[in-house]
Amino acid sequence: MGTFHEGELEVQRQVGVAANAERIGRSIHLEIPEIARRFAAEQRFVLVGAADAEGRVWATLLQGERGFVVAASPDVIRIAARPGPDDPLAAALAEETDVGLLLIDPATRRRMRINGRSRPTPNGLDVRTREVYANCPKYIHAREVRLAPRPGEPAHPVTRGTALTAHQVAWVRGADTLFLASRHPAAGADVSHRGGPEGFVTLTAPDRLILPDYAGNMMFNTLGNIAAHPEVGLLFVNFDSGNMLQLSGRARIDWDAAARAAMPGVERVVEVMIDAVVEARVAPRTDSVHPSG
Repeated sequence: MGTFHEGELEVQRQVGVAANAERIGRSIHLEIPEIARRFAAEQRFVLVGAADAEGRVWATLLQGERGFVVAASPDVIRIAARPGPDDPLAAALAEETDVGLLLIDPATRRRMRINGRSRPTPNGLDVRTREVYANCPKYIHAREVRLAPRPGEPAHPVTRGTALTAHQVAWVRGADTLFLASRHPAAGADVSHRGGPEGFVTLTAPDRLILPDYAGNMMFNTLGNIAAHPEVGLLFVNFDSGNMLQLSGRARIDWDAAARAAMPGVERVVEVMIDAVVEARVAPRTDSVHPSG
């Protein structure tokens, strides 16, 4: 397979940026550059995208103290954390599987994507890299991230459904950030950042939402995956409380000019039909990290 799969090439052709995408695609590395190694070691959380046993795509968040994510070799990222047992990706990440990783520091608005093949280790995951590349800081809202619940905060029960509740509808409507996981059957999984003004996500029903797609890096990794394989996972995180809302469903790209006319600055829109909803709390950070193979 070349730099891009058929879904990415289809979207690039439709938008008219195939030549630019090919040039920008040269920034994708198989191994982890030194600057990326240093960035990874500074992070306290990582976003993970993958598919479960039923083929549903989900995004989740893992966290730890600095050093819980390290480059164990030029082509292996080691994560000293794994999802809790109630996470929709717990079983998938207990086996070897394709994953997409996103390392992002909202305070400095830096981010890096790593896609590859994950296998479980005694303390977490090893991901053998297939694609490593940086993204620009566009649409990242600068903020400090705490995530760990405050001492004495009550446990947050895991809730599941097939559509958003009234409280979850309000959460999504007030969001300025989400993370979007997608996958291609041959090229693997991916997870990306999506940001915009507060309220940039439009809900048309408790099980249907619209995402604006703004100008980006022209590679169209996420939209290319959707064009080839519609299953997606969305993750909304309350960065203060550590609560997270995980959605899994099917997406389609709406190319109709009328669909984007109502959203200034939007180049395309993506409609997501929600099939499953999980609301939970991110596990508190551990006090120490002991990575191992």
